[in-house]
Amino acid sequence: MTDKKLLGVDLGGTTAKFAILTQDGEIQQRWSIDTNILDEGAHIIPDIIASIQDHLKLYNMTAADFQGIGMGTPGTVDTIAGTVIGAYNLNWKTLQHPKRDIEAATGIPFAVDNDVNVAAMGEQWKGAGDASDNVTLVALGTGIGAGVISDGHLLHGVAGSAGEIGHVTVDPDGYMCTCGKKGCLETVASATGVVRVARDMAEEYAGDSKLKQILDDGDDISSKIVFDCAKEGDKLALMIVDRVSYYLGLGLGNLGNMLNPEYILIGGGVSAAGDFLLSRVDKYFKQFTFPNVRETTKLRLATLGNTAGVIGAASLARH
Repeated sequence: MTDKKLLGVDLGGTTAKFAILTQDGEIQQRWSIDTNILDEGAHIIPDIIASIQDHLKLYNMTAADFQGIGMGTPGTVDTIAGTVIGAYNLNWKTLQHPKRDIEAATGIPFAVDNDVNVAAMGEQWKGAGDASDNVTLVALGTGIGAGVISDGHLLHGVAGSAGEIGHVTVDPDGYMCTCGKKGCLETVASATGVVRVARDMAEEYAGDSKLKQILDDGDDISSKIVFDCAKEGDKLALMIVDRVSYYLGLGLGNLGNMLNPEYILIGGGVSAAGDFLLSRVDKYFKQFTFPNVRETTKLRLATLGNTAGVIGAASLARH
């Protein structure tokens, strides 16, 4: 049993990534395919099945060589039934049955979970989580999500919404969120949130600033441009980063006070700002946590990058 391989699938709106791993989490083969979201995403599961079957032939492997397949996906996942609904970037508006369909086609046991949960499991197993039983991964992307591992268990909540830190309120009078309420962390600290904060602060700013010049010229900006300007010492950009760091420190401080994980890992696109962002968030995190948490919960950058999803998905197949 123990020498059987694991297959991890990380399904995203642009690509589906695949990896064959050993029981120890060592990646032996990797490949990816484009995600075809046409026809309400009807091609996605058949494409995944075809890709798995093609590669097993290519590597002279059979179902008997595998302990299981694990997959991370956007959307609301029923981990018991193996179903997914509401993954809008996949165009999946109706209930999908990946477990039923992929098991039937491959003959390999299959497990599925939300993509951020799966990335958290990858980081906990082989990344910055150092195999600790208490790790939270916060993914700062277009939105903000978190995967929470507490006392060795991945938390799902009664309806799969555990870890929705993007919708923790950090400013009750703040921006409207797509969820329908005001002042969510996501509205001010996601990639889109950083841009929104930058636009508003630039309007009020009267000093000299390269970033303000870009905005005044009507050019598009991204969170990366904001952080790059801040690293160059742009005063407006530094003020924006400080405000974003304040909100992130507040949100993560609340998370720390509630869960007291050993590590809160920061991943996702915005985390590319690295230690420049981490050190500023950490200052506010320490301000908003009480002494025991301040001394025992550490903020870290996630380390696995693009492989967190396939490694975490493969870890689902271990269990």
